[in-house]
Amino acid sequence: MMKAVLVEELKSLQKFFLNTVSCFAEEDSSYRPNEDVFTVAQLVGHVAETLPWFIEGAFGEKGFDMDSDGFKERIKKYVSFDACINDFKKNVSDAIEKINSLSEEELMAPITGEIMKGAPKMTIISGISDHTAHHRGALAVYARLMGKTPKMPYAD
Repeated sequence: MMKAVLVEELKSLQKFFLNTVSCFAEEDSSYRPNEDVFTVAQLVGHVAETLPWFIEGAFGEKGFDMDSDGFKERIKKYVSFDACINDFKKNVSDAIEKINSLSEEELMAPITGEIMKGAPKMTIISGISDHTAHHRGALAVYARLMGKTPKMPYAD
C-alpha cells in the first residue's frame, strides 16, 4: 500500500510537470528572462537530475552529493529542452523502479544524510515533489513572459 501511494505521487508530479511545460518547444531551450537565471533547458535538466540525487541521497551508499562546484559545471550541459524532458521521464521511471524494489522497512528507515535527516526515507518523495513544483512554477512564469499560456497542471 505504501509503495503504491509513493509511486502515484511520482506519476502525478510527472504529469503536472509535463502539463505545465507542454507549451515549450525545442527552440525555447535557450530562453531565460535575464542572464542571472537558468535557461528553460537548464531548469528542466536541473529538475531531471534532482530525482536521482534525492534517491541516491536517501537510499544509496554515497548519500547526498553536496558538490556545488560540480553542479555549476553540470548545469551548463543542459542545452536541449527535448533531451532534458527525456531525462526527466527516464529519471521518474527509475525512481518508480527503485521505490518498487524496496521493502517497507527500507522505506521507513531514517535518512542519515544532511538533507531531511531523521525523516523516514519514503519522505524523500515529498522532497522530490516539492522541488519539482517549485521549478514548475518558475517555468510557468517563463512561459508567460514569452507570451505562452501553460496548460493547467492538474488537467487531463
